[in-house]
Amino acid sequence: MRYVSFRRPDGTASFGRLDGETIVELASDAVPSLKAALTDGSLPTLADGASFAAADVVLLPVIPDPAKILCVGLNYAEHVKETGREQKAHPAIFVRYADSLVADGQPMVKPAVTERFDYEGELAVVIGKPCHKVVAADAMAYVAGYSAFNDGSARDWQRHNIQFTPGKTFPGTGGFGPALVTPDEIADLGALSVQTRLNGDIVQHQPVSDMIWDIPTVIEYISAFTPLSPGDVIATGTPGGVGDKRTPPLYMKAGDKVEVDIGTIGTLTHRIIDEA
Repeated sequence: MRYVSFRRPDGTASFGRLDGETIVELASDAVPSLKAALTDGSLPTLADGASFAAADVVLLPVIPDPAKILCVGLNYAEHVKETGREQKAHPAIFVRYADSLVADGQPMVKPAVTERFDYEGELAVVIGKPCHKVVAADAMAYVAGYSAFNDGSARDWQRHNIQFTPGKTFPGTGGFGPALVTPDEIADLGALSVQTRLNGDIVQHQPVSDMIWDIPTVIEYISAFTPLSPGDVIATGTPGGVGDKRTPPLYMKAGDKVEVDIGTIGTLTHRIIDEA
């Protein structure tokens, strides 16, 4: 199944199942959001409601209000190499805030205070059940599904000090979508590739199987220090090829089109605009 969060033509926030070019609404007063449906376990049993043409609604980030967005840094060897860093024994983890994310088709916002606005295509994992101190062998049972993610980064602000947070959480700088794709839709997750295109040119392309720390290991590590809840999001890291490490550097600017394509999981597309 593929699930999306969206605004109806009347502006009301809702969610539903994506069937081709049609969205079948699943929201109700009792279960108003995709996160609520994951929380109470009702998602597979919800009754169909109204149908909308996908072109007539405005998508929202897959989970508009996750309690936690945790991002894995330096999770592909090529990216570690291009940054000149040493590979560590444990994953690098940082956070984003919900208001830093926009939906598929919505513009990503280049902050006025940076000229170093970079792309980072990633695979996102959405948690489906409460998850705390799980072992890797059991971790995939807690995954609701997957989506595409663009961890847009203001590189100068990211490097003001040794932590990443300021460069990762400007409003509207990241992308999340278009849909939550359930695991049964994906025959072989590791065989999928994360491909990022900037104005049609491929700038990142690497299979998910190249991750240093795979998804079960990442869930085990994160859930050891913080409980995870349904709707929480883990961005699993970006491949090599980021604009900041190219010669010359390649940054996003107003008018650019950036796409993160993860095969059957879908393509996340944004235009870049300047901060008003």
